[in-house]
Amino acid sequence: MTLNDAQQIERANATGRVPVVFVHGLWLLPSSWDRWAAHFEQAGLAPVQLSWPDDPDTVEEANARPEVFAGKTVGQVADHLEGLVSGLAKKPAIVGHSFGGLLAQILAGRGRAAVSVAIDPAPFRGVLPLPISSLRASAPVLGNPANRNRAVPLTYEQFRYSFANAVTDEEARELYDTFAVPAPGAPLFQAATANVNPWTEAKVDTENPDRGPLLIISGEKDHTVPWAVANGAYKKQQHNPGVTEITEIKNRGHALTIDHGWQEVADTALEFVRRFV
Repeated sequence: MTLNDAQQIERANATGRVPVVFVHGLWLLPSSWDRWAAHFEQAGLAPVQLSWPDDPDTVEEANARPEVFAGKTVGQVADHLEGLVSGLAKKPAIVGHSFGGLLAQILAGRGRAAVSVAIDPAPFRGVLPLPISSLRASAPVLGNPANRNRAVPLTYEQFRYSFANAVTDEEARELYDTFAVPAPGAPLFQAATANVNPWTEAKVDTENPDRGPLLIISGEKDHTVPWAVANGAYKKQQHNPGVTEITEIKNRGHALTIDHGWQEVADTALEFVRRFV
């Protein structure tokens, strides 16, 4: 546990409020949730922006030391986050984006969430659609098998396609310079092979009655996790007895949590969370 994680958990517990845990995905850091955290805190919740193992504190540090990301797997990160969540005095709302959306569902499936929101979530075992745009977005990693054990940065052009296709060039460049960091290759290989590997870590217990309510949010123009993938997760999650909903945000790409329209997505998530906590 980093000092920052420990301080956030201690602060959340001290408030007596319901915590809301934010989980980032690949190529981003916990700081990508800063505006969300302030927004949810104003709404009366206690925000906690949890790190993956060895996350640097800043984008500058992350880009200077890319090797710290290498080798992180879905199971390792899920167990790490579950350990951090167990330190909260109240069962939290969990909000995740991309692979963070997958991790939010994994934690909910382990009974760790009072309510959860998965935004453009990475696929898990049983989610079958594999759109061409997803393959193209994953190609910078999956194109080289050696990347499984490496940290892989995105070029601006790759980020533009996979994250920032629904914003202007000017905004895309600003998002890239402000937020983009290297990412471990292993999770993408795990997601890509989940349906042929019965022992995969990229799996979710969708039937646990303690999962809690779940909302899946899909960006209409997302290349990385198009509607077909998000809806595939929704169909699997419908096996759960709890509330399961899906909604689409129009004209938005994979950068919908960090681009100029982040608050529309945050308000959608907040409205759902408020219904149950």
